[in-house]
Amino acid sequence: MSAAETTSSVSGSFDLDSVDLTERSLFRDGFPHPVFDHLRRMAPVWWHPAKPGCEGTSGKGFWVLSRQADVVEASRDATRFSAKDGPSLAELGMSGLPMLVNMEGTPHIRQRKLISAGFTPRMIGRLEQQARGWAVSIIEEALERGTVDFVDRVAYQLPMHMIADIMGIPVEDREWLFSLANDMLQSSDPEHGIPEEERPAITAKMYEYGHQLSEAKRAQPQDDVWTLLTDVEVTDDNGATLKLSPIELDGFFILLTVAGSETTRNAISHGLQALLADEAQLEQLRSNPGLLKTATEEIIRWASPVSYFRRTVLRDTEIGGVTVAEGDRVSLWYPSANRDERAFDDPYRFDVSRKQNEQVSFGGGGAHFCLGAHLARREIMILFEELLARVGKIEPLGPPSYSVQGIGNPLVVSLKHLPVHMSAR
Repeated sequence: MSAAETTSSVSGSFDLDSVDLTERSLFRDGFPHPVFDHLRRMAPVWWHPAKPGCEGTSGKGFWVLSRQADVVEASRDATRFSAKDGPSLAELGMSGLPMLVNMEGTPHIRQRKLISAGFTPRMIGRLEQQARGWAVSIIEEALERGTVDFVDRVAYQLPMHMIADIMGIPVEDREWLFSLANDMLQSSDPEHGIPEEERPAITAKMYEYGHQLSEAKRAQPQDDVWTLLTDVEVTDDNGATLKLSPIELDGFFILLTVAGSETTRNAISHGLQALLADEAQLEQLRSNPGLLKTATEEIIRWASPVSYFRRTVLRDTEIGGVTVAEGDRVSLWYPSANRDERAFDDPYRFDVSRKQNEQVSFGGGGAHFCLGAHLARREIMILFEELLARVGKIEPLGPPSYSVQGIGNPLVVSLKHLPVHMSAR
């Protein structure tokens, strides 16, 4: 089913058998909300049968959860729905790596505790100061250029520099390293210039850089979060001393470099796109900066930068009144949950003053709630605060374009280009 056919089907008949979430064309114009509107109404817990596009996901079918209540339930109940096989429906060979996204139980708690210990109140305060400094310089540079691709020159720049500041990555290495991260993610899109078969080599380069960075921090400690993480120690309930192993730190380096930059970039980009589409909302935010907190939550809900996460069923059980079997794969679709009319009043209205906003873009709660949620919120709020204070007019210069990573990547689709002209106030 094409995107055009999907959109036209909203007011007409809808055939579940025609839905194929592995079809890239479905996402080429953005997330296909009309499809998920129908799924929430007709089959909120739906078995997606094996399709030709499932070849990259072991050739098997999977469950699709589209309502918020079911997404939250599966997120929070680790006794029935496990993250042990990682967040992706694809078998990417990552399940053996000690990453937070594919850990459960005591090992997961241990690693979260160690990583959280590196983000001391002093470091968090410093990061917020750095975020504002970067936001100002990024916006001023964009204003000097006048015409920019907002995704690349603004939205991507802030999370890139913030993640790099956390790690203490030299400024001269940042564009190179994060272009690798971008190529690693985007290589699954046939329209991207880097073929997918080059992904392992790209990942290896990133691992090598991250490992060498950690070794350098141990040899010559710096005043940054990454130095703390290389040597952080916490005590468990039994009095044992815990530390991050080198391979755990390498895994977190990849996770933070990729997930921390791409998702926040998407949220900022979609936030501007929504504001440009509704001048009343933009003017309301300009005239009342006190709305930035609620606006940030609305931007995150609207963007839902991660399309889904995967869970594996640990035992025969029910969810949403449907029986799912042990070993089945379940996908939790956050953009759909964030448009659920049962959870939000007028969910298709972008409202910077929305007060009841239990968005699930950082996960539906539970043990795997996003560890970087606070920092992401602060980055988005600071960026838009400085943008509104310094930019007088932002004009879109053409339609946006999207990168479609495909069903094997939990992001699935992201905003790729958003050309705009910016002028100072």
